[in-house]
Amino acid sequence: MLMPKRVKRRKQFRGSMRGKALRGNKITNGEFGIVATEPAWIRSNQIEAARIAMTRYIKRGGKVWIKIFPDKPVTAKPAETRMGSGKGTLEYWVAVVKPGRVMFEIAGVPEETAREALRLAMHKLPVKCKIVSRADLEGGDNSEN
Repeated sequence: MLMPKRVKRRKQFRGSMRGKALRGNKITNGEFGIVATEPAWIRSNQIEAARIAMTRYIKRGGKVWIKIFPDKPVTAKPAETRMGSGKGTLEYWVAVVKPGRVMFEIAGVPEETAREALRLAMHKLPVKCKIVSRADLEGGDNSEN
């Protein structure tokens, strides 16, 4: 499972997921990618499940890039615990994903294979996504300017 090696503080505030992704919203390495269309926290085990689904489908061909990293700790109090007595213990790590964020990229395989691998990975994620190609995102940026 992905998690930071060390962090400055053990526990974090929850924060907000308002707005669109300003960084990480372009395909930089691969040819095709998965873009989030809504905000969400994606847990480290969900990222791992999506990665395994993709790599199994492409059968050691091509290359997969994971563009998100779970660096936010999420705490939880035990069940049936009274209110108070401080913040709970660390349970898992999440990556904060905003709309427009490219989460996974894939290259080195035919288009149909890449799209099917990304579709399988999308089913493992708790967020609505769409599959895009490098041409789609670049074409979209040029038409806006």
